[in-house]
Amino acid sequence: MSANCQSACTELTCRRFSPGSGRAQHSVRRLRFAWPSGHLARFIVFGSFVTAKPAPADLDVFLLMEDTFDASRLTGEARLLFDHPAAQTRFGASVFWLRRLAALEGEGATIEQWQITRDGSLRGIIEIAPEAL
Repeated sequence: MSANCQSACTELTCRRFSPGSGRAQHSVRRLRFAWPSGHLARFIVFGSFVTAKPAPADLDVFLLMEDTFDASRLTGEARLLFDHPAAQTRFGASVFWLRRLAALEGEGATIEQWQITRDGSLRGIIEIAPEAL
């Protein structure tokens, strides 16, 4: 994890980074019940949820999955999580994901890329601790 990526538990994340946004907090809580067990390697939150913005409208996440993960085998809400438009509608989250083997420059470099905005500036990101899910 880069020096600028903080590790946090889910409840602490909701209280600290989005105290006024019931919708975004609800999204974090709902997402953790949709995880396919045993396949999530890293869970990164970025965007307005980790800023001082008082009420972010949505949640932006990047999931790094184990190489054995197969989204086509999922059912129910877990399947929706890995379909970007469906995740936006159902969970209020923009979900981006890839398998570890697709992190061509390494997972650390891949995660650090999520800190860079379109204009080249840096944004805050946090990693949700696996034990919190």
